[in-house]
Amino acid sequence: MTLTFNPDVGMRTSELDYELPPELIAQRPRERRDESRLLVFSRATGTVEHRQFRDIGSCVAEGTLVVVNDTRVLPARLMLERPTGGRTEVLLLERIEGEVWEALARPSRRLREGMRLGPVELLESLGEGRWRLRLAGEPDGEAPLPPYITEPLEDAERYQTVYAQEGGSAAAPTAGLHFTPELLASLAVERVTLHVGLDTFRPVTAERLEEHRLHSERYEVGEEAWARIEAAPHVTAVGTTSVRVLESLARGAPLVGRTELFVTPGFEFRRVDSLVTNFHLPRSSLLALVMAFAGVEETRRLYEIAIEERYRFYSFGDAMLIL
Repeated sequence: MTLTFNPDVGMRTSELDYELPPELIAQRPRERRDESRLLVFSRATGTVEHRQFRDIGSCVAEGTLVVVNDTRVLPARLMLERPTGGRTEVLLLERIEGEVWEALARPSRRLREGMRLGPVELLESLGEGRWRLRLAGEPDGEAPLPPYITEPLEDAERYQTVYAQEGGSAAAPTAGLHFTPELLASLAVERVTLHVGLDTFRPVTAERLEEHRLHSERYEVGEEAWARIEAAPHVTAVGTTSVRVLESLARGAPLVGRTELFVTPGFEFRRVDSLVTNFHLPRSSLLALVMAFAGVEETRRLYEIAIEERYRFYSFGDAMLIL
């Protein structure tokens, strides 16, 4: 990360690049969720502390309301056989209605509309490997681990937060994976729901960040929950998905709907005061959101420090608290 961000001309996607040693990509969760490391960054002072996640209660502002995304990951990765005998991987992204879903399928070039793959009937190609399909019954596949995790997961519940409730996500809101029930009980917590979809898997490919379009994601927030969040003196959002919900509602969005909010450097945060987040992939919309919150140059410095200090990266990696 060596380029200088100029807010007057927007951001080049190349500014989201950084070099990560492959051995820092976490392949499995820690034995205890709250044993993860926590890099604590103060935007006011520029100071950096190295803590453990179990210490988060003593790091956040007094009286803060911690907002978590309680979506539950579906067993959405289906390994199916084509009529010709070849294997096809189908990743369910979102239920459209009844038995009809949107999904990713590969190798997509070998698939045809009307083809049947076990419980799946392909209905319509949507481009970029996406399909509209009909699924007989409920999802009954594997946990949809990201492709950079190459080791099998012994316990599928470790790719769920301890507060996960309503099933609907194609990926975990990973900043929440560090919480234990005991740690959660020690904090003032409120819940929102956003079902994580396609863009978790899709890198930013446009040359300039403003040219990238996010696919919308479904969310829901209860009336009492939003009233409590609005009135809170300080809100700590757990994860980029929680940020998208809170900042959408802060701009007048309904309590139930879809959000296409794309948070990039220069964004004005209206309800999120501090952020818990994991370390994200290069060229991802998630990294752009963190840069918007912490500052572009500051985020580059924090990632350099995390690499020097051998933090673990990505879904099963360590976390950062930005105050």
